Amino acid sequence: MTARHCLQSLWKVGTAGTAQREAYGEAMIQRFTECRTEKNWSLIRYDILQSMRMVYDITGHKDIHTTAHELIDSETDDKYRKKYSKLWKMSRTRLSQQPSGPRHG
Repeated sequence: MTARHCLQSLWKVGTAGTAQREAYGEAMIQRFTECRTEKNWSLIRYDILQSMRMVYDITGHKDIHTTAHELIDSETDDKYRKKYSKLWKMSRTRLSQQPSGPRHG
């Protein structure tokens, strides 16, 4: 299993509970910021944001949404900022229509 595969599976941790979601969020922020000097940094960042999108879609927690947009806004390269934004484009409109709590039946 590659590091990217691990990253792509971490969304499951973010949906396990409040403590796990908070730890997950902090780890994603740290990984997003420190990966810039690594090979394939843009793919790593994309995976992080995609993982965060999955957590948001499942839990509906606004803190994940806000953090993801802050990370996207921190990207200095317009090309990648646009690419990352596409993952979240639909959620910007949906956010005002969604409750802030979990979406469990």
